[in-house]
Amino acid sequence: MAQVEATTERVIAADAETVFDALADYKEVRGKVLPGHFSEYEVREGGDGEGTLVHWKLQATSKRVRDCLLEVTEPTDGQLVEKDRNSSMVTTWTVTPAGEGRSKAVVSTVWNGAGGIGGFFEKTFAPKGLGRIYDELLQNLAAEVEK
Repeated sequence: MAQVEATTERVIAADAETVFDALADYKEVRGKVLPGHFSEYEVREGGDGEGTLVHWKLQATSKRVRDCLLEVTEPTDGQLVEKDRNSSMVTTWTVTPAGEGRSKAVVSTVWNGAGGIGGFFEKTFAPKGLGRIYDELLQNLAAEVEK
């Protein structure tokens, strides 16, 4: 099983604190900025950053749906980590200043991929597909915080 990684980033015309606070707001903002690939969104505990437990289904392809139950931590300032209780998937969101009134948001997801030929295709195509999904999410987030 090889580790698979998908990373996407975007510069957003809002300060880092505003962007991070929006990302960490699982009660109000996160559900609004998720693209159509996500369904059954539900905050089960908390709702604001550290200590949040959130559920969703992620439909990465027409045949592949992940049932995700994510524990949220904030290991350092400007960083959210979502660890899936149902798989090896870990998503890290990092928000840093990028000049006057701007910030850079980076999302990186890693998981243990399948073995064999299936693993080859997963490692080849999954990062691009997930990257497109997260690019849309970051675009929605930018539209939300740049209002």
